[in-house]
Amino acid sequence: MTQVVQTLDDFGRPAWLVAMILGFVLFWPIGLTILAYMLWSGRMNCGWHGGRGRWDNRFAERFGRAKDRVEGEMRNFARGAYSSGNKAFDDYREATLTRLEEEEREFRSFLERLRQAKDKSEFDQFMSDRRDRPAASEGAV
Repeated sequence: MTQVVQTLDDFGRPAWLVAMILGFVLFWPIGLTILAYMLWSGRMNCGWHGGRGRWDNRFAERFGRAKDRVEGEMRNFARGAYSSGNKAFDDYREATLTRLEEEEREFRSFLERLRQAKDKSEFDQFMSDRRDRPAASEGAV
């Protein structure tokens, strides 16, 4: 069997294709076995062994370029660099976004002051209750 494989390898891929076709003509399981062997061993140069790395690299490269392009567009959109094509609208949108960001900062500042005031009032209430309550050590002795 090794001699047959070596002889077919000496003639190259056309010899393997002829052997596969003859195998299908004579008895289809033989042709199918030869086809599976050719794919598995990489003799077709398009199967899982020989050409897979090339295809993986090709798709990984295309996927990487597409991913970079989409991420770039999202970054531009987030920074406001995205243009609708209408200068007046773009200026209006930029002014509105700036105003909303300023209102958000003011609101967060208001919430922070509100939390501080609530915490201070709760603490003052605790201290007042603590002063008004009789000392536990005076009545216990």
